[in-house]
Amino acid sequence: MDNDVIAQLAAGLPEGAVLTDPDVTGAYAHDMASFSAAGVPGVVVVVRSVEDVQHVMRTATATGVPVVPQGARTGLSGGANASDGCIVLSLAKMDRILEIDPVDRIAVVEPGVINAVLSRAVGERGLYYPPDPSSWEMCTIGGNIGTGAGGLCCVKYGVTAEYVLGLDVVLADGRLLSTGRRTAKGVAGYDLTRLFVGSEGTLGIVVKAVLALKPAPPQQLALVAEFGSTADACAAVCSIMESGHVPSLLELMDATTIGAVNKMANMGLPESTEAMLLAAFDTADPAADLAALGALCTAAGATDVVPAEDAAESELLLQARRLALTALEKVSTATMIDDVCVPRAKLADMLDGTAAIAARYGLTIGVCAHAGDGNTHPVVCFDAHDPDESARARESFDEIMALGLELGGTITGEHGVGLLKKEWLARELGPTGVELQRGVKAVFDPLGLLNPGKMF
Repeated sequence: MDNDVIAQLAAGLPEGAVLTDPDVTGAYAHDMASFSAAGVPGVVVVVRSVEDVQHVMRTATATGVPVVPQGARTGLSGGANASDGCIVLSLAKMDRILEIDPVDRIAVVEPGVINAVLSRAVGERGLYYPPDPSSWEMCTIGGNIGTGAGGLCCVKYGVTAEYVLGLDVVLADGRLLSTGRRTAKGVAGYDLTRLFVGSEGTLGIVVKAVLALKPAPPQQLALVAEFGSTADACAAVCSIMESGHVPSLLELMDATTIGAVNKMANMGLPESTEAMLLAAFDTADPAADLAALGALCTAAGATDVVPAEDAAESELLLQARRLALTALEKVSTATMIDDVCVPRAKLADMLDGTAAIAARYGLTIGVCAHAGDGNTHPVVCFDAHDPDESARARESFDEIMALGLELGGTITGEHGVGLLKKEWLARELGPTGVELQRGVKAVFDPLGLLNPGKMF
């Protein structure tokens, strides 16, 4: 990178904010996605204030250098990957919880706040921030907003977008924009807040968020139901949702995932089980709700239904799901995690189709799913050191996404597009959709400096 650009950046930032050592900046090159190219950053800037971010963007606009915003780099689509010669803008140190208001039930936070830190902080006030991605102990609120993250509780409480009331955003030219509100209602003008959620840093840099909170729910109780086929398990999901039940969690694991968890943790899960459904309620009478849900599972063909009697037993039952991704990562040297969401009625077709793809390519592909949302996470396991197997993994990944679209679904339910799914976003949106989205991008970022090459 031009030394003049580095000097301009350093002139308006605190000492130590600008990092140029290649051994250090290399660590900021990419997120956790497979098959996503990463460039070499020209410089990394670790910001701590809104003014820092504004200075970086003004410098970038003046010099024409692209900027890639980053949080904790736990993403799974390459959305935080550096481009060659870019300014990597790390927001991880903007990590203050600025306000928790129990009357209006909001939290005001900086983008670098870790999801779990916020959840615990509001919990101490009798409040609840529901979005809980699997990486919640590491991922940041800014990253959650950038990708429109979800989590295990989405079946009842929804995704990140439903909790973002307002944002402060630094635009590409350094101006500060405030969107949304901190009131319970508000419909003034276009909903720019929602536009930024899921935009993956391509429209502006989020520097503050007003988040909606809920009263802390009662302790949830869980249930595990085992099935001899994925069709029966998915039929149970449809029956549960059709019957009007609102579980706080409704997750599914296929036989491949169950086997991987057994091998890693020796949990003693039945090897004959083809699919396992895990459900929980955080209602006033969770035991009664679990009994009703268990009856629906039995009617759908469950071979065994095991309800928990207390919170500790619930955690034991849910442990298998929490270990699923870690267990699948141990199957081979690399994994590629897909994120296809389909209508609930097509869930069985998605699982069975994925199993057929795995067989056709000679690969291990385990599926865990937020079944209540129809959001599947097929995990392709492959040897990254074997070029042929790596190629088959990439091809199987594409076939899984194609299957999702054929079933009326979407290529991503919560992980975002990034680099990994650019071509597939174009297929899902169509030419007119892509043209309009590029038009929106041009309004906010006319020079194309913000996270270039991502999404489309």
